[in-house]
Amino acid sequence: MCGKWNRACRMGGKVAAILAILSVLVVHGSCKGHPVNYNVSDASAYGSGWLPARATWYGAPTGAGPDDNGGACGFKNVNQYPFSSMTSCGNEPIFKDGKGCGSCYQIRCNKDPSCSGNIETVIITDMNYYPVARYHFDLSGTAFGAMAKPGLNDKLRHSGIIDIQFRRVPCNYPGLKINFHVEEGSNPVYFAVLVEYEDLDGDVVQVDLMESKSAYGGATGVWTPMRESWGSIWRLDSNHRLQAPFSLRIRSDSGKTLVANNVIPANWSPNSNYRSIVQFS
Repeated sequence: MCGKWNRACRMGGKVAAILAILSVLVVHGSCKGHPVNYNVSDASAYGSGWLPARATWYGAPTGAGPDDNGGACGFKNVNQYPFSSMTSCGNEPIFKDGKGCGSCYQIRCNKDPSCSGNIETVIITDMNYYPVARYHFDLSGTAFGAMAKPGLNDKLRHSGIIDIQFRRVPCNYPGLKINFHVEEGSNPVYFAVLVEYEDLDGDVVQVDLMESKSAYGGATGVWTPMRESWGSIWRLDSNHRLQAPFSLRIRSDSGKTLVANNVIPANWSPNSNYRSIVQFS
């Protein structure tokens, strides 16, 4: 997670450290403290144009952010396709208590001399608890360096905190359908699933589960709402043994709905991926 947001506070270099401390004193006070809440709603709206933000980075200079290549959204292997280490933490207006997980943003910087001004796309995979601005992207080292001019990646990273612009854009995962990862610990009365790789909105605001018809004595199936566990993981605590196969219905931020029929087979097992044949379009 991105609790210690500013790498300059944790690295050598007097200039970077002084700049970081001054910025933190103005906005927060130090690298440690109570989380700051900038509850602003227009950050995730499409068509809002470029908005100002501040950016920092964390993790390895050419890494994906978290040491375990995960994050507060629950995604795995964010160093691999389709995330490809182009990931970011977002503060609350972007993370949206987990409902912003998987959303895509274009970013660019041009104020720092090392900035290229080129547009890069990042995916929200983690939570930033200590924002230094109304909108704060705590980027992976890879994503932060991608905004630099050729050969100036490390120099830009040494700037610590920089001004950027951002806007929300549709996600696009060529060749991928929506994937459901059944989480460790799932059992016949507890089912938890990670939803990932949604085109367009990129994020999910509701998931419902339908058991097989045999669970209702042959009657028409019933959709049971799941509840958000954390990040992009949704759970169902049942008062009876769940009857697979399961169909899953997901609703995106814009209100679009998809149904993955019988996507979780009768012989499902925890810590397994089940790829659907559906995708937002």
